[in-house]
Amino acid sequence: MENAWSRAKRALTHRLCISLPRTRDDVAGATSGQAPASEAVSLTPSAASGSRSSKKICAICLGGMKSGHGQALFTAECSHTFHFQCISSNVKHGNYVCPVCRAKWKEIPSVITAPAENIHGRARVNPINLPHEDNSINLFPRFSRFDAFSGHLSSFHVSEPSTFDDDEVVLSPSESHKDIRSEVSQTVEIKTYPEYSAVPQLSSEDDFAVLIHLKAPDGSCIGAQDIAGTATRAPIDLVTVLDVSGSMSGSKLTLLKRAMGFVIHSLGPSDRLSVVAFASSARRLFPLSRMSGPGKQRALQAVNSLTTGGGTNIADGLKKAAKVIDERKQKNAVCSIVLLSDGQDTHTISANRIHADYKALIPSTILRSAATGGIQTPVHTFGFGTDHDSVAMHSISENSHGTFSFIENEEVIQDAFAQCIGGLLSVVVQSMRLRVECLHPDVVLTSIHSGSYSSELHNNGQSGVVEVGDLYSDEERDFLLSLKVPSVFGELETQLIEVSYTYNDPVSKDVIKLEGEDVTVQRSENSDITPLMSIEVDRERNRVRAAEAMSVARMAAERGEFAQAVSVLEERRKLLSESLAARGGDQLCIALDAELREMQERMANRRRYEESGRAYMLSGLSSHWSQRATARGDSTESHSMVHSYQTPSMVDMLQRSQTFLPPDRGSPTPRPQVRQSRSFGGRFRLL
Repeated sequence: MENAWSRAKRALTHRLCISLPRTRDDVAGATSGQAPASEAVSLTPSAASGSRSSKKICAICLGGMKSGHGQALFTAECSHTFHFQCISSNVKHGNYVCPVCRAKWKEIPSVITAPAENIHGRARVNPINLPHEDNSINLFPRFSRFDAFSGHLSSFHVSEPSTFDDDEVVLSPSESHKDIRSEVSQTVEIKTYPEYSAVPQLSSEDDFAVLIHLKAPDGSCIGAQDIAGTATRAPIDLVTVLDVSGSMSGSKLTLLKRAMGFVIHSLGPSDRLSVVAFASSARRLFPLSRMSGPGKQRALQAVNSLTTGGGTNIADGLKKAAKVIDERKQKNAVCSIVLLSDGQDTHTISANRIHADYKALIPSTILRSAATGGIQTPVHTFGFGTDHDSVAMHSISENSHGTFSFIENEEVIQDAFAQCIGGLLSVVVQSMRLRVECLHPDVVLTSIHSGSYSSELHNNGQSGVVEVGDLYSDEERDFLLSLKVPSVFGELETQLIEVSYTYNDPVSKDVIKLEGEDVTVQRSENSDITPLMSIEVDRERNRVRAAEAMSVARMAAERGEFAQAVSVLEERRKLLSESLAARGGDQLCIALDAELREMQERMANRRRYEESGRAYMLSGLSSHWSQRATARGDSTESHSMVHSYQTPSMVDMLQRSQTFLPPDRGSPTPRPQVRQSRSFGGRFRLL
């Protein structure tokens, strides 16, 4: 009787062609034309240099191929050679067309399992090993056996369990882990700025501003390793929710896979990743898995297996992602969801979107965690192209405390992901709560400009709180308070407020507290002296009022009043130019003016607004209200694009992304590098 291995060799004689571009030139060629649906991506930056062109590598995973080390090779009749395990993964996920030569597969090998004692085949089935090569990551260790099409050794399955409690165990930090962190541990820096350095004793103020400025620890240990090789930063549980509907075909899917390859490459062995793909319905490709060598291999194979087709069911994709998060047995310190779509939900939201309830797209567990003020699961959304539903994507991010990025140019999707991942991999503060107490009995707190962060006033304005939430390494937050300050007689100083905070350190698990930071103002006897205004307060007031003008202009544009929308922004630009900070050449004011001008151009008429203006404005509002970097298209990008709120870890990840792959078309011209301009608060960077 013919054994399984004999059947395997007989099946392989059909010369099944399952391959992916072996060089980056192949990738570029595929992108410039009709890109194949199952484009592969590389996790090895060194491939760009061509240093491995003379070596025999698998064009799917870019692992080396050498006979005599216990794994099977397969050479198709089109002369491409691959690991047999890589082929089996692609076929198992329904790919029946060669992505290089587009040949249709005439026959598919039957489901076979190679016996361990017979793995040393001959002719077109050769044993291999996967060596660790220079300048590459050894992501693909050898397996003693493989399963061609039944997927027994693969962690991702076509069928899903009823309960997603199959997440891979988290790594426990070593004893040295906390010791290393404690040596460089810092707390959140806090600075306060009263609007004026002094107020006349006989004067009262009904709208006296105080700026509270927070800056997270610099995260000098981010990316460091303890003696066991475990990252000393907070590990993350990340679920990416990817749109694979019919509109994502061609180069969009190619670039999405490449971007996901970069994400997989960037995660560490303590991080866990799960991928959910959705079209008319959603499916989980694999459970939460640590991104060690084997985990990265399985993740890359799953992403490379994606094909497009069907409608757009965003709600089902998020529901599946929430199920992964809610039913996991163990938890990493940080958790987040990344959602990308290029279309509009066709299953949950009605065609008449004027009064659409976009909250219906968000699972109830995510909404509840966002409302509690504790550990949250933010959904960071990415609208891809000009046809996506930017209102839906913005609503999802806003209601989950995430961010919304507008990817106008599809080729920058990897950079957009990189900026987001750079932040998520550098969380140093969690569940931060800021508290303000009035010190003088007649001082009253009347308002807190906190953007998207919830705030409350208590005790008739005698105290207030802001739920700041998470902070990335070196990230900054500004909160502008409005106070009533009484007139006094004979006092040389008035105590205004006391500021304190608490937060959780995600690595040490310690609760960090700042007991109190007093804010006072001098009281002068001479009413004729004009006090100096704080440039920091004026700068922040400009930022807040510019964001408010953007909101008002957007509401006018939604009513079809585009001339009114442009006029609102023009008036804000005029007032901005007359401010103290702008007259002093403040760079933030210059950046805000450029942004407002760009928005005016994008809402000049209905066509421009619906094509890109709405998404651009919503992404800008997401960035300003959350004080966190988002990606968005900008016609001024070549010379004055403002990278708002970027942190050093985001810039570093962007630089890695920009050197990870060469340009897709034309001669190898390097991409523009992100560079930090002269400092003005550390919040904005100009190119």
